[in-house]
Amino acid sequence: MEIDIEAMNANKQQTINLQVVQHLSAGGIETMALDLLRYADKNEHMLLISLEGRKEDALTHWPVLRPFSDKLIFLDKQPGWQPKLIWQLKNWMKERTINSVHTHHIGPLIYAGIASKFAGVKKLIHTEHDVWHLSNRKRRLLQSILIKLTSPIMVADANIVAKTIKTYWPNLQIQTIHNGIDTERFKPGDSHNARSKLGLPTNVTLVGCSGRLEPVKGQKTLIDALARLPANIHLTVAGSGSCASELQKQAKELGLDKRVHFLGRIDDMPSFYQAIDLFCLPSQKEGMPLAPLEAQACGARAVVTNVGGSAEALCPETGYLVPANDSEKMAEQLNAALAEKNTQSPRDFVIANGDVRMMAKSYASLRR
Repeated sequence: MEIDIEAMNANKQQTINLQVVQHLSAGGIETMALDLLRYADKNEHMLLISLEGRKEDALTHWPVLRPFSDKLIFLDKQPGWQPKLIWQLKNWMKERTINSVHTHHIGPLIYAGIASKFAGVKKLIHTEHDVWHLSNRKRRLLQSILIKLTSPIMVADANIVAKTIKTYWPNLQIQTIHNGIDTERFKPGDSHNARSKLGLPTNVTLVGCSGRLEPVKGQKTLIDALARLPANIHLTVAGSGSCASELQKQAKELGLDKRVHFLGRIDDMPSFYQAIDLFCLPSQKEGMPLAPLEAQACGARAVVTNVGGSAEALCPETGYLVPANDSEKMAEQLNAALAEKNTQSPRDFVIANGDVRMMAKSYASLRR
């Protein structure tokens, strides 16, 4: 495996801030990294490195990347341990003026974190987006070695993530910077127009769910919950993934195929949230999810499972928490939320606690 030298030779004379992710496909970590790129100071030069994948493929499968094309670098890392990549990254960093390296998750910390240490980069920032991988003893040992070797500025994206990390490393200094979303892009809109745009029925009560269609995201539980709700309540699902066919089959077997609307990947997510009456996040595991923030910024109240940092993304005045993997409790909470007479909007909570500009400023302060 060789680094795409031509792509990485640009801007040799500039002071660079790097972000490094495992891959660049639609997801919460990747969206956050793009937002940090988008809201970096205009005088700050930032590049985003994806360990895996090729640029042409990524731009095709996730068009939102296209405006950032000249700031994206793909290393096309193959599966398995690739120690040569650390050496290549180290050499590339030494040839440039790198102010900071910001790694997201353990894979980037292994490769870019160690490379930055050997290259003499002074500021290494590492964000932990979830902690369930640390329940594995070998993962904890590896993380402990990496922390000692690279001495990163440790950031958690939720208080629960920071608290859990402290149970493993009590003396570790770690701060919380909550994920944020663009509250100027995600804002209330005309529900009827949004539904018409997405081909959704206008005469029903609509619950919305967005995210990858994978087992960990819990859409199966949500569809089971829908079967317990009145027939005028429909569900719309935005996202794609390996469980798409299985979920469609489940809806049909439950007689819900007319009440569950699978939209696939949606690029116009503000319209999706504007179209719904209530948002539901049924995940089995989470870090600090962006979807509830996006939905609530558009004025939709939310029901979320009490996993990871989900509760921290929920407006305490208008939101509902439910146990994971419990369709009966989920149905009860969805019913309660839809019957709620409280007209207070959760948008103010998101503006005060989850705006992307606050997040960007907090990370910028660590790079200075």
